[in-house]
Amino acid sequence: MTTILVIDDEFLVADILAFALEDEGFMVVRASHGRKGLDVLQRDRPALVITDFMMPVMNGLEFAMAVRARPESASLPIILISGAHADIAREYGHLFTAVFDKPFSVEKIIDAVVQVVGRPS
Repeated sequence: MTTILVIDDEFLVADILAFALEDEGFMVVRASHGRKGLDVLQRDRPALVITDFMMPVMNGLEFAMAVRARPESASLPIILISGAHADIAREYGHLFTAVFDKPFSVEKIIDAVVQVVGRPS
């Protein structure tokens, strides 16, 4: 089963994404900030990460930089969702597979996930 890691400190946003991805057949694991996301990444080896930008402890940009610095995850697809900081993230486009502004379309996120990792097996 294809696993997706959702990292967001807003539980409602994480729930919406997780439920939509699970409805499509993906397995979803969650973390509330980037530091926890790194732990989950190592434990669960997801095929793709969807992360928020603004979070406590470690934000989405710091998370992406940490992921890219690790040889075993350097090519892992990362989709970033952000409200006020999407433009900053776009300046670091090499770190992200896609950047979505909040509010986002769940359907467009699902389409991007399927485009990157395919339909779940």
